[in-house]
Amino acid sequence: MTQSTVNVTHSLPALPYALDALEPHIDAKTMEIHHGKHHNAYVTNLNKALEGQKDLAGKSIEQLISKISAIPENIRGAVRNNGGGHYNHSLFWTILSPKGGGQPGGDLAAAINKEFGSFDAFKEKFAAAATTRFGSGWAWLCAS
Repeated sequence: MTQSTVNVTHSLPALPYALDALEPHIDAKTMEIHHGKHHNAYVTNLNKALEGQKDLAGKSIEQLISKISAIPENIRGAVRNNGGGHYNHSLFWTILSPKGGGQPGGDLAAAINKEFGSFDAFKEKFAAAATTRFGSGWAWLCAS
């Protein structure tokens, strides 16, 4: 995800596809609720937490989260939780695709097989990582 450039407040990004584009896997109503209500609540609550914090104005979500210990303690939890929810959702929307799905190929498939033994074994470990996380159960596979 590219670094956000926000002057005063954080905003809800537009979806890169129509609400019904992911059907039948995710229906339009679920997308409308998840994007328009849940994600929007993270953005709204992040902005509320940052109200009056002039030294934090204009900081991207990446800057805030990567230096979370520098956030004043009285708003740190709200910035971590709501900023994290905002970031996770923003990334989530960009990696879903109406034409997505199936098994990975190429270098990613090779790395998964090397690290986990198989794609099925990866899916089991990934699901376990997500379902044992406190909160919303976010888990990301990252490679460098």
